Amino acid sequence: MKVQTIPMQYNNPGRLRAYWLMALALGLLFAQAIAAQARPDSFADLAERISPSVVNITTSTVVAQGTGPSPIVPEGSPFEDFFREFQDRNNQGDRPRRTSALGSGFVISEDGFVVTNNHVIESADEIIIEFYSGQELKAKVIGTDPKTDIALLKVETDQPLPFVSFGDSDTARVGDWVVAMGNPLGQGFSVSAGIVSARNRALSGTYDDYIQTDAAINRGNSGGPLFNLDGEVVGVNTAILSPNGGSIGIGFSMASNVVSRVVNQLQEYGETRRGWLGVRIQDVTEDVAEAIGLDKVAGALVTDVPEGPASEAGMLAGDVIMTFDGKEVADTRGLVRQVGNTEVGKSVRVVVFREGKTQTLKITLGRREVAEGAIPVAQPGSGESSKPEHKDLLGLTLTPLNEELRGQLDLDESATGLVVGDVSELSEAYEKGMRAGDLITEAGQQKLTSIAELEERIAEAKEAGRKSLLLLVRRAGEPRFVALSLDEKNE
Repeated sequence: MKVQTIPMQYNNPGRLRAYWLMALALGLLFAQAIAAQARPDSFADLAERISPSVVNITTSTVVAQGTGPSPIVPEGSPFEDFFREFQDRNNQGDRPRRTSALGSGFVISEDGFVVTNNHVIESADEIIIEFYSGQELKAKVIGTDPKTDIALLKVETDQPLPFVSFGDSDTARVGDWVVAMGNPLGQGFSVSAGIVSARNRALSGTYDDYIQTDAAINRGNSGGPLFNLDGEVVGVNTAILSPNGGSIGIGFSMASNVVSRVVNQLQEYGETRRGWLGVRIQDVTEDVAEAIGLDKVAGALVTDVPEGPASEAGMLAGDVIMTFDGKEVADTRGLVRQVGNTEVGKSVRVVVFREGKTQTLKITLGRREVAEGAIPVAQPGSGESSKPEHKDLLGLTLTPLNEELRGQLDLDESATGLVVGDVSELSEAYEKGMRAGDLITEAGQQKLTSIAELEERIAEAKEAGRKSLLLLVRRAGEPRFVALSLDEKNE
């Protein structure tokens, strides 16, 4: 019997390479299958390891009795004397009373520094920290930051405390497992697990950078940690979105990269020290970008430059901040965070787009906390219309600013521009929020003192092929840019 043999042909380099590629592909598929199954069967080991660092926080506050609810009795009612006698008999009246509240926190050092939410301890007269072991210690406030709702506390103890470290929240990906710990609804130490549902959420604060999670977070969880599977804190549980006050799977934790910077400053100075540029800004929209000849919709449009670091460096209203300290600026929110996270007193290079080209400014940052609330509103330069006149342009009825209007609008003597007397409700200007009483101080990034100058700006924009004109509008001293289309029906 003849036996047929089939050679393996190892001497064929092309076929050998094909075999190796096939084996590699199978190996990669196998590895992906294993990774897909690499989820924890239990969080018990993680919870056992990190629980001792999580604390419950009880606060108490003395408030006047009159601030609480009391029976509503109409004046002159026959029951008025009855309720007054009842309160006096029970020694109530205006006698102060003590109220308490519950929250969560976590230890970040063996010598007793504790992180929680500012709203957990705000106005508290006494703060008690309860540890996982049952031990209770009084805490004092080292510093608070209402803008990020973070507070740093300190307890005194002779024994080193178990603590946890901050992780890098920027590495947290949507879909990653996370574990929340705290004191929900005052029930004591509790663990819940979920995933990162979304990143970079903003609620209402200037420096918001929240991680959204579906891990159960309830009242009392405020200030507690959100852990990754390495036992690192990637967030501080702060808020929930709920129609009934309970968890519906939409919770928010302030990202650890924000918290750690705040905590470091509170620990070192007892307060925050954020950089301050000294500008008022708004986002760049498509029509604004077209009006000023900007290639892309990005950056932060400067609407006003009060006295401060940016003014000293030569920044002007109408500039678009494109990069700050070597990093591109996506929008106003991003710029505010970049500036706030930069060291006070640092000299930074800021690239601005001005009149069709870029320009680099070197600016030494001030401190936001010092400047906040004391920023003067800059007004345009001098100049006055020679004669009162009215004209309808861009859907607006406009009048040059005169002494009578200056008094009615309570404007400074140096203010100039065109006053909006009326706005057509069918116009684009009305849709973009312009109203009677607004003052237009610039058009095409040039100051206005007369209607003739506005007509010149419109003609120049059309000649340059622009589809819209950028106006600087002030209302009650607050400036903003509005881009209006130059089509015939809008004039």
